[in-house]
Amino acid sequence: MMSANSVLLAIGSGLKLYREYLVQSAATRAQSVGLELVLINNLKPTWQEEYFTDIALVNVFDDVLLAKAAREMAARHKVVGVLCWDEPLVLVAAELAAEFDVPGLTLDGVYGCRDKYRTRSVLNAAGIRQPAFDLATSVEQARTTAARIGYPVVFKPRALGASIGVVLAADEQELNHAFEVASDASQAGRNPRFRGAIIEGFAPGPEISVDGAVHDFEYQPMFVARKQSGFEPFFEEIGHVVDAADPLLEDRELILMLTDAHRALGVKDGITHTEVRLTEQGPVIIEVNGRLGGDLIPFIGKLATGIDPGVILVDVASGHRPDIAASKRNVVGIRFGYPAQDCVVRGISVPSQSPGLVQASAMVVPGTELRLPPGGYIARHSFVICEADDPQSCDDRLTAAAARVEVDAEPIPPPAPRAAFQLPAGLLDVDEE
Repeated sequence: MMSANSVLLAIGSGLKLYREYLVQSAATRAQSVGLELVLINNLKPTWQEEYFTDIALVNVFDDVLLAKAAREMAARHKVVGVLCWDEPLVLVAAELAAEFDVPGLTLDGVYGCRDKYRTRSVLNAAGIRQPAFDLATSVEQARTTAARIGYPVVFKPRALGASIGVVLAADEQELNHAFEVASDASQAGRNPRFRGAIIEGFAPGPEISVDGAVHDFEYQPMFVARKQSGFEPFFEEIGHVVDAADPLLEDRELILMLTDAHRALGVKDGITHTEVRLTEQGPVIIEVNGRLGGDLIPFIGKLATGIDPGVILVDVASGHRPDIAASKRNVVGIRFGYPAQDCVVRGISVPSQSPGLVQASAMVVPGTELRLPPGGYIARHSFVICEADDPQSCDDRLTAAAARVEVDAEPIPPPAPRAAFQLPAGLLDVDEE
């Protein structure tokens, strides 16, 4: 057992609605092995105070201030690991883990995940199936690259998450707009090293995500989520279903590809969220994220399998091989509610009862402005979570529960052309004050 002053340092707590379940189980696990949790957060803590024994308030998006606060934490406590589940912060979290000489993704690993161009380049060099791809910094370069790859092509920012700025161009007529969308979204990223748009061939087929744990370069899958997307030509993620008995968990080709990809990228210790397309030619990795999945995927994964991501986080961050063993065999899914058009929300009513309903929640307060892509992203007003005996029944129950959500909203005009959008709450370390 470690000393009472040994701590795991968390960089950003995230939203209560999205992450408290994770923090709660991580705190319980940490305490059981003689560790405490400490936090560097962006806003004044409220609910976090129950779980963290020391909290520093600082602008986490200022690397200099964040590093200073982390070193001050390390002076007060013995930091034995670093936790981070917020996409914009995974890079600096990995850099701090390397500085403190504690388990982490490694610098190669975090750059391999964060920089989508580097991801593609490394995996391609390792012989792992990839769509044709390149990086473009001008529309002229994009046009030449798309002609070489062949339409349809996908444009995406070099280092953002949650499908922000990802758009399909079916032909040359759609290219200019697609490049503008991805390039403009890239400007919203906080790291100027990752400017430009990635262009890649479209990989047709169902999309899944796999959350997995890595200990000392050993990759172990935890659960598979089947994704539902919408708002074409964009790729908004509107729902996920996790089946503890998903046959893909036993698919040797998929698991070998994931194992080889993590080894090639240099990921040593951590939890990753890998998105994959199941094509006729076989599985193709879309991206590897150096963090747990968003969209409450880890929560529904826990409900479906019994595997607790908070426990796994503590184990890998403190240098221990996690026990990835499912204790449940359920099917659980989540469906997000989106408005039909840009609007200001006046009120949301969610169902208290529906077949298989586990949880329903509003995600915004009255007065919230929701904008659909490309003027905004993740314009969600609510979610419902349902369980069932099989994936189709779960999907049917999600549809029925989502239909019971009532929205009072006032339509608003679209934003001005090329107007900058704001990254949505939930991706960033923000919460109610």
